[in-house]
Amino acid sequence: MQILHSKIIGKGAPLLILHGYFGMSDNWKSIGNKFAEGFQTHLIDQRNHGRSFHENDFNYDCLADDLFRYVIHHNLKKIVLLGHSMGGKTAMLFAVKYPDFVDKLIVADISPRYYQPHHNEILKALNSVNFTIQNTRKLVDQKIAELIPDMGVRSFLLKNVYWKEKGVLGYRFNLKSLTDNNIEVGKELPLNTSFKGNVLFISAGDSGYINNDDLSLIKSHFPNSSVIIMSDVGHWLHAENPNLFYKLVINFIS
Repeated sequence: MQILHSKIIGKGAPLLILHGYFGMSDNWKSIGNKFAEGFQTHLIDQRNHGRSFHENDFNYDCLADDLFRYVIHHNLKKIVLLGHSMGGKTAMLFAVKYPDFVDKLIVADISPRYYQPHHNEILKALNSVNFTIQNTRKLVDQKIAELIPDMGVRSFLLKNVYWKEKGVLGYRFNLKSLTDNNIEVGKELPLNTSFKGNVLFISAGDSGYINNDDLSLIKSHFPNSSVIIMSDVGHWLHAENPNLFYKLVINFIS
């Protein structure tokens, strides 16, 4: 049985953090250190990401069940679960499948609805890299820049480039599986599923990932939920305004 890789810091009630698509636990390191002042904070790599195992199968049922095995393995009870984007979808599904394990749920900038696949350019750019030719980080960046001019997006993706061995670069994520299963990332939460516990949705005001039309759907799945909008931030809301994000989460879970 394969267990997800994580970094566990701090003491207290367990707070589990799930990153988004193409991300990894390291993206949450600085804010995770703040949470660790009052919680046992688990920064988790989901399958096919970071330092966790690679598998061909990649969908939310797999991701939620990976998390269930992780919780059992670490003997965790009544967790606080925080997920961003794809991690938010995993967290929502985990909460409706395994409600007894979840004390509180925080979902960052994603709703339970279906999203059209919109990562095709990123996947195309990542797949265009040939590590025998693009054999330095600078050359990888230049190659990806042909399709992704946005430097912020590129630097986020380049965090996944590492030295597999001396002189050989590679990606930490399982690019083949992410490419083959890209359609899975936008899948909606299954109909007629609900979690009755306390839930906080944090919406990024500038991203469009959560809109007014989503509010009734959110309530139908999560009757004890509230939605807070962080203005002047995009989809990576926790990185753009970490202090406010931290404050909103702490106020909710304390």
